This record gives sequence, structure tokens and C-alpha cells, in this order.
Amino acid sequence: MNISRTLLITFFLSAQTIAVAATPIIKIEIRNHLFYPAEVIVPANQKVKLLIHNTDPTPEEFESYELNREKVIVGNSKAVVFIGPLEQGEYPFFGEFNMSTALGKVIAR
Repeated sequence: MNISRTLLITFFLSAQTIAVAATPIIKIEIRNHLFYPAEVIVPANQKVKLLIHNTDPTPEEFESYELNREKVIVGNSKAVVFIGPLEQGEYPFFGEFNMSTALGKVIAR
């Protein structure tokens, strides 16, 4: 009975690790009111985690009408935005507080 219980626990822990590892993480930096990189390529038809690091001292809002997302990221901090699964295509995003410079797009392939 102990062996069965150990195997069952091991199976569930392995399944959780696989599920977590399956979500790609894309890092984006906000620096000098610009997104780096300005274009990110993500796998189509899969959920993706965007890890956005705002290195500016001022806040910025990651926003995209096409992705249906908006998130304020205070200065010198990080935020997570989940997107997808997305069909193949391009999805623009922008920084609402610096719309003339903070521009980018997600490309799903």
C-alpha cells in the first residue's frame, strides 16, 4: 500500500511539473519608454506567459486591444501577463503612458 501511494504522489507531482514546463515564458523589458524586444514570436495555439520588467522609474501600462489585455506595471518592477492560445498572426501592443515610443507586437507562428 505504501508503494502505491508513493507512485501516485510521484505521478501527480510529475504531471504538475510537465504542465508548468509546457507554458512558454517570454521576457520583455521596458527601458527608456521602449519595449525590448519590440517583436516577440510565440507558438500559435498555445498559452504563453509574458514576464514584463519595467526598468524605468515611471509606470507603464502594457495594453493590447487585439490581445484583450491591459496591465499597469509600476516603475522598477515586474508583472506577468498571460496570452493565448493565439491563432497565427500579428497582435500589436503598446504602452499607454508613452504611446508614441512604447510600441510592439506579438507574432504567433
